[in-house]
Amino acid sequence: MAGLEPVPVAVDVHGLDPSVLPETQVAGALVAPAHSYPTGGTLDADRRQALIAWARRTGAVVIEDDYDAEFRYDHHPVGAIQGLAPDHVAYIGCASKTVTPALRLGWLAAPPGLVDEVEQEKLCDDMGSPLIDQLAFARFVESGDFARHLRRVRPIYRRRRDAAIGALATHLPEVRPRGEAAGIHLHVMLPGDVDELELAAAAYTRGVLVEDGAWHWARPQDAPPSIVLGYGATPEPAIRRGIAILGEAVDSAR
Repeated sequence: MAGLEPVPVAVDVHGLDPSVLPETQVAGALVAPAHSYPTGGTLDADRRQALIAWARRTGAVVIEDDYDAEFRYDHHPVGAIQGLAPDHVAYIGCASKTVTPALRLGWLAAPPGLVDEVEQEKLCDDMGSPLIDQLAFARFVESGDFARHLRRVRPIYRRRRDAAIGALATHLPEVRPRGEAAGIHLHVMLPGDVDELELAAAAYTRGVLVEDGAWHWARPQDAPPSIVLGYGATPEPAIRRGIAILGEAVDSAR
């Protein structure tokens, strides 16, 4: 809507590869360094440094989408790259994953040179976010209740993740889950003879909702067969039942 042209850049298990950015001649890059969606890749230290070096060299802006970094199960949360280069990185986050999407609150730490323009854009967009909601959430954070909330829900989500991985191993041993180190979803790679759209449709008729992976690709026709499996809002017994049904639906999608 702003007249920008999105330029797709391939990602792998380590997220975006900064070495391909110079040839794209882009003015900015949108990345999720802690947990790339939907593949789950995490930008390693070398790529972080390369991304920052590219931004400094070209004057480009890096937009860091930190949407679920608080939910990490293999080690402590990954640090934000915004701290490495605040003059070149715009850091964005929200309460949708950590608290609830209904709160409709997010935040942005912009490079100083962009603050006035971002403020003007926000004013023109919606005249600002509800004040009472912001004050309530600020109190929630300052009181320590937000940190306590995260400590309470991390083990819950980890158990649900483990249930999903275990059920996949039992009912769909031929698939490969990715992105399991963090977040509240799995990116499940399917065998080459499974049509993901047929699988999603077959699962839906059986009462199980999954998302086809190709929907997230810039060129869906090039995407390998995969599905995105969310487990955050589902108890373990329902996860196991759903994946068992998914296993039954695979045969009809081959």
